Amino acid sequence: MLEARQLACLRGERIVFADLSFRVAAGEAVLLVGANGAGKSSLLRVLAGLLAPLEGALLWQGAEALADRAAHARRLRYIGHGDALKPALSAAENLRFYARLWGGQVAPALAALGLEALAELPARVLSSGQKRRLALARLALAAPGAAPLWLLDEPTVGLDAASVARLGVLLEHHRAAGGMVLAATHLPLPLPGARELRL
Repeated sequence: MLEARQLACLRGERIVFADLSFRVAAGEAVLLVGANGAGKSSLLRVLAGLLAPLEGALLWQGAEALADRAAHARRLRYIGHGDALKPALSAAENLRFYARLWGGQVAPALAALGLEALAELPARVLSSGQKRRLALARLALAAPGAAPLWLLDEPTVGLDAASVARLGVLLEHHRAAGGMVLAATHLPLPLPGARELRL
């Protein structure tokens, strides 16, 4: 279980949120909603250990989550605003890099987001929606339970309906295996039964 206790976050010289507490259990999904600038992306970065909270604590199974940052990084997958792709590498080569870090097979990950026909194209020639699908294909590299916490920042930006449906299948399988999803979004996501956390 992930638990946030009275988290506060400072960006620049502005407190973007304070006294924020919540829990996420195995199989649950939480939608982070709110106006632009409300702190959704900042919260995801705090949860990923990329940004230190101003105050409060982040717990994993009751223990301080960030006491061992390497262990915390292994238990999560973070897909931010940027797609984090090397433009000169092909779609398959981009995924191969992550497969070496995390394990997993490239071909099934490409298939999960319908990218098989684009496997050998350099990332620089892909459309914005195709790049987003390639970034999301990294989620399909994770074996069930290997990275139980998925943190997604506007995951469906640039996606067509068929790609959103493919993402929905990934999210469903992840949750069925006990995984947790926290997603910042302004658009509906295929996460049945998700709770909303408004910032």
